[in-house]
Amino acid sequence: MNTATAFDLKHRSRALTEGPERAAARAYLHGIGYSADDLAKPIVGVAHSWIETMPCNFNNRVLAAKVKEGIRAAGGTPMELNTIAISDGITMGTAGMRASLVSREIIADSIELVASAHAFDALVTISGCDKTIPGTVMALARLNIPGLMLYGGSIKPGHYKGAEVTIQQVFEAVGEFASGKITEDELHELEEAASPGAGACGGQFTANTMAMAFEALGISPAGTSMVPAEDGRKLEVARQCGELVMDVLRRGQRPSDVISKPGLENAIAAVATSGGSTNGVLHLLAVAREMGVPLALDEFEAISERTPLLCDLQPGGQYVATELYEAGGVPLVLARLDEAGILTPMRRRSPAGRLGRRPPTPARPTVSRSSGRWTSRSKRRAASRSCAATWLRTAAWSSSPGTSGANIPVRRACSTERRRRWRPCSRTRSTPATSS
Repeated sequence: MNTATAFDLKHRSRALTEGPERAAARAYLHGIGYSADDLAKPIVGVAHSWIETMPCNFNNRVLAAKVKEGIRAAGGTPMELNTIAISDGITMGTAGMRASLVSREIIADSIELVASAHAFDALVTISGCDKTIPGTVMALARLNIPGLMLYGGSIKPGHYKGAEVTIQQVFEAVGEFASGKITEDELHELEEAASPGAGACGGQFTANTMAMAFEALGISPAGTSMVPAEDGRKLEVARQCGELVMDVLRRGQRPSDVISKPGLENAIAAVATSGGSTNGVLHLLAVAREMGVPLALDEFEAISERTPLLCDLQPGGQYVATELYEAGGVPLVLARLDEAGILTPMRRRSPAGRLGRRPPTPARPTVSRSSGRWTSRSKRRAASRSCAATWLRTAAWSSSPGTSGANIPVRRACSTERRRRWRPCSRTRSTPATSS
C-alpha cells in the first residue's frame, strides 16, 4: 500500500476537533472564522517571528499570509502563530546581547509548546535573524511532525555615493569616523542608505550561513533560501512552501527522515564552503542533539579539512547574498560540492528537491571552482574550535588559476611560518568581526 495514501492527514488534530465531546473546542474556533469544513481538514501551524525590532523578520507576516494561501489551496487549514526574536546586530555592544542565545531556546520552546498543545498535523516555520533560524528547526526536530522551514531572505544592498553599500560598510565607517577620516554627517548619510528594507544582513553572517546550511540539510526547500526578502519571487516561494508542506504531510515524511547524519554533514560542508559564521558549529550541534543524532566538534574540523572554499562573500569577500541568488543560489553551491565528491548521499528524499528552480548565472558569478586546486581551510582549526560568535578572518586573496571568464578571487591562508597571527597580507582588506 502506498505510504502517502495510508498516512492519516489528521493524525494529531483529530483528537482536538472531532467527536461530540469536542463541541466546545469547535465552538471557540467557529467564533474566529473556522468553518466545520475547515476543521475537518488537516491543521497546519504557520509559525513565524515577525517583530518590529529589526528588519530581519519584518516580512514574516507577509510571507505567512502566502504560506497560508498555499496550505488552503492544497487542502489544509492553516493556523498562524508567532514568537519572539532578538537582533544581534542591533543589540551588539550592549547588555541586550546577553539575550541573543537565550532567545534561540525560547523560540524553540514556544513553537513546540503551541504546536504540541494544539495538535498540529504539520508545521511550517518562517525565520529571519540569527537565532530564529536554528530555533525554528530545533522546534521541528522536537515535534518531529511533517514540516519545513522557510527563510525570510536577505536584505538588498543600499546605495551611497554611486556605490552599493551594506551594514558592513557602516561598521567600517564607525571606525573611520573615530579616526577622523569621515565626518559625522557622512556617517549618518551612510547609515540611512545601507539598510534599504526588510531582510537579514546581506553578507555570509550567521543568518545567511544557517539558511544555506538548512537548505543543504534538506529541511528548507531547494532554491528558496537565497531569494531576497523583498524580491517578488519570495511571495511565490512562500505560497509554494504552503503547498509543499501538504505534500510532505501526505507522504508522512518527518524531520527525522531529513535531519540525519548525512544531512548534517552536508550542512557542515555548506558552512565551510561559504566561509560561513562559526555560529554554525553551535547551532548545528544543537539541532543534532534535539534529533538525537551523534555529532562531535571534531567532525566539523574533518569536514572543513576536505571542503573547498568556493564562495567569495562578504565580510571577507566581495559579494552579498542577493548576488549569490543571481548566480544560482544554494543549489549551485551544492552542485559544485557534489562535483568535488564532498556531499554525503541522503538516505531518503527530503523536501529540498521540490522548489529548486535556478536563475541563470551572470557574467560575474559569486561562486567559482578553481581548476586543478582547491583552497584549503586546514590552517583554521583553532578558529573553528572557538565556536565564538565571530567570523573566521581571511588572511590573503589569490586569483583562482584556470577559471574561465572573469578572474574570480578565492581565499587563501597565509603560511603560518610566515605569519603567526591572522593578518591581512598585500592585496587584502581587513574585515571587522561580527556576530550578525
